[in-house]
Amino acid sequence: MSADLTTGPVSTHLRRQAIPMGMGLVAIISFDAVDLFFVAQLGDAPLAAISFTFPVIWLISSIIIGFEAGAASCISRAVGKNDTLSARRQTTDTAALAGLVSLSLCVIGVLTIYPLFRLLGATDELLPLIDDYMGIWFWSAPASAITWTCLAAIRARGNTMLEGKIIALAALLNAILDPLLIFGLLGFPKLGIAGAALATLLSSGLVMVGTLVYLHVNLRVFATPFTALSNVLDSWRQMLKVGFPAMLTNAIVPVSNGVAVAMIAGFGVDAVAGYGVGVRLEPLALIAFYALSAVTSPFMGQNFAAGKIDRLDEARRVIGRFCLVYGLFIAAVLAALAVPVTSLFTDTPAIQQVAVEYLRIMVISYGAYGLVMSTCAAFNGVGYPIPGLIISVSRAVVVFLPLAILGRNLIGLNGIFVAAAVSNVLIAAIAYIWLGRNIRRVKSGLGPGLNDRAAL
Repeated sequence: MSADLTTGPVSTHLRRQAIPMGMGLVAIISFDAVDLFFVAQLGDAPLAAISFTFPVIWLISSIIIGFEAGAASCISRAVGKNDTLSARRQTTDTAALAGLVSLSLCVIGVLTIYPLFRLLGATDELLPLIDDYMGIWFWSAPASAITWTCLAAIRARGNTMLEGKIIALAALLNAILDPLLIFGLLGFPKLGIAGAALATLLSSGLVMVGTLVYLHVNLRVFATPFTALSNVLDSWRQMLKVGFPAMLTNAIVPVSNGVAVAMIAGFGVDAVAGYGVGVRLEPLALIAFYALSAVTSPFMGQNFAAGKIDRLDEARRVIGRFCLVYGLFIAAVLAALAVPVTSLFTDTPAIQQVAVEYLRIMVISYGAYGLVMSTCAAFNGVGYPIPGLIISVSRAVVVFLPLAILGRNLIGLNGIFVAAAVSNVLIAAIAYIWLGRNIRRVKSGLGPGLNDRAAL
């Protein structure tokens, strides 16, 4: 079930952990693109409507990622110390808290759909479509939160193969249900855009139940829920030391994206729809970086807890080289394929033009964005998430928003995209230097076996 990440070649560990994780992400992110393709067949208005939902979906997903980060950090450090009981307690309590918080957000979201999306710039024509979609989608969030938190707990133990399989299964279920419920095939009701949301809800619920049963019966990773409240609160407190800043780290991105969507809406509904196509295709190019950042946290956590500080520095160099080389490769590929790929999602020239321009501008910064994600994950892994929070806020607010306003006024719509690309590159350089400086500080000042996490 688990793997020791504190011995053996660093690059080999990162590669072996990232590949199965990446395969699972290929499945689920490819489905997102397929999902967008199905919705696009309903017309330009549904395509624009679902594009308006992205910032809200990303915000809730970012909060879920915060729980993942907290679980992965605490559990990987417990594993590094061979503390099995703490790892099981954290797995159980973090999953429960993730479900409760997501359910609360779900209720709030359902009650505020119209005012929330008016704030993002949605028109009266699109609001009923958004309500059809988000009124169902919100209820999938608790199931997703519980599932992803449990999977992060397994990843923290060095097992990404199981996580990759479960993610792929979720994507497959969603892909099967999507056309049946959207278009009413094989006797199913024709629900349109609401069918896409219902497919997500059903697949998320089924995968959650299956995951919980498998982890409990086969792997015994959960502790008893019947324990003193003080134990649960202590577990939550430890997790939230990393999890809460990680939530803020990730949540600030969709907040700034929401502002970006509102700015883009000023250029018309077609601009929003084109942006929606671009940002749904973008994760396909970022899969390797998502997988790398996901495995960076447990690797750093296990080695930090075991006092293997040299391995942290080596991992940083390996990650930096990969992001540079792969980033250049994927930039060349996506820039060449932007036109034929975006044509699969729309035949409206104005929408496709925006999607193509977005991708061709952003690709130059994908390697840098991958480095930002992995650096934040590294800080989270050792239990010191504040630098990650500062890095994320700096990228999304301090640098991006002023540049976006300036770019919009000087260049127009593409100026917003240029601002995002420049922000990625600048912050990546700062983040990489910052992580190296702090690792060297630990090595020279306090030495291996460090227990004072504030030193990072």
